[in-house]
Amino acid sequence: MKIEAIGQRRSVELEASWRSLLLDEFESDYMHQLRTFLLAEKRRGKQVFPPGDEIFNALNCTAFGDVKVVILGQDPYHGFGQAHGLCFSVRPGVRIPPSLRNIYRELEADVGFVAPGHGFLQEWAQQGVLLLNSVLTVRENHPSSHQGKGWERFTDRIIELLSEKREALAFLLWGSYAQRKGEVVDRNRHLVLQSVHPSPLSARRGFFGNNHFTKTNAYLKSHGKPTINWQLSPVV
Repeated sequence: MKIEAIGQRRSVELEASWRSLLLDEFESDYMHQLRTFLLAEKRRGKQVFPPGDEIFNALNCTAFGDVKVVILGQDPYHGFGQAHGLCFSVRPGVRIPPSLRNIYRELEADVGFVAPGHGFLQEWAQQGVLLLNSVLTVRENHPSSHQGKGWERFTDRIIELLSEKREALAFLLWGSYAQRKGEVVDRNRHLVLQSVHPSPLSARRGFFGNNHFTKTNAYLKSHGKPTINWQLSPVV
């Protein structure tokens, strides 16, 4: 199934279950305004990340009915070649960002994780971990440059749909931004785990030692769901 690409003049694929749930959003006024903004960015010669065919990578990698865990990020990495549509993840061969290194450190302490030589998290997405940024695009070298343009409303709707239509999901909310965004999650139907963000500025104030990964798997197991194998392949 195809939809008109955001910020492009061609169609892109969107996974069928998400497309049916989000069709009204794509036809809304705010999304048309967002599309206009992104096209204007490109006309001004601004480099926008991730590439157009990877903007919806989080949805394409994890179908609605396959989601078991939601990890919320803020906006994509703004350096060249980093962002590919999954929060905290970078392509193989790209230097592992500091926040992801801290995630790996907590995984090591929590589940005996052995850090791979890459930061590519697609194996998690394929197991049902929705790696969703709140804002799905960014201008090169300008963090937060596409905030307040409409993406937040779009991703709020994604979280609302998961909270309303699914049962027993685990939401990992790291930092105040993710926690505010996760306020719509029904705590009676889902597990919500909160801590400070894994960035070097805050990780020592409560991210290290939060044990979110074992807590997530214990919750999934208690609800009869397959657990997440957090260990990533050493080579991709």
